[in-house]
Amino acid sequence: MIETVPELPSTNAALLARLSGGGRPSEGAWLVADRQTAGRGRAGRAWSDGAGNFMGSTVAWLRAGDPIAPTLALVAGLAVHRAVRDVAQDLPGLSLKWPNDVLVDGAKLAGILLERQGDAIVVGIGVNLASAPDVPGRQTQSLAALGFDVPRDAFAARLETRWSLLLSRWHAGEWPALREEWLAVAHPAGTPIVVRDGEGEPIAGTFAGIDANGIALLRLADGTMRVIAAGDVELVAEDKL
Repeated sequence: MIETVPELPSTNAALLARLSGGGRPSEGAWLVADRQTAGRGRAGRAWSDGAGNFMGSTVAWLRAGDPIAPTLALVAGLAVHRAVRDVAQDLPGLSLKWPNDVLVDGAKLAGILLERQGDAIVVGIGVNLASAPDVPGRQTQSLAALGFDVPRDAFAARLETRWSLLLSRWHAGEWPALREEWLAVAHPAGTPIVVRDGEGEPIAGTFAGIDANGIALLRLADGTMRVIAAGDVELVAEDKL
């Protein structure tokens, strides 16, 4: 089920408010806004509310025996990647960046924000279908600029299907297989990256995959391995190495 509203400050905030008020949104149901006035990404960053873009949120309910909750960010990324492939089959350069971005040739096409309240995980997704925001210091891209005219509602239907299937597999204990599927479409091992920790300090190295819990592994210049549980990851262009 997809509930569409003309305007909201934030679809994530709206679902969190429903949860705080005692509501229990159904797993698999989506709240989608035509316009967001206070949309946000990770670390509280503002995000565009461009008309025609996808801006929506859904809830996953944690059950006994589920994988750890942060792995849902990777599952959501995989769902977005597959939904984009469904509507833009010939799009080259599509990849996932740890932990929650979908890129086209290094430019951000979509982002994901997870927020937890009790046993509920609110999954917010923004996809640049019609336009891309101007984000200082970051490359962005839209499907329209790449020649793909994708109606928002058509994309929402594809994402609803993809997410439902992958979430069911996640609940069923298929995280190890989903992890491999995520790795197959992510930036490859050996990709030069810079990770900024909570204090913004840069740590340079190469991407060495993700561990069994979806945590990123960074190989430093001296060959040692660093575990990155949280932080901003930036891909380093070859001409900047």
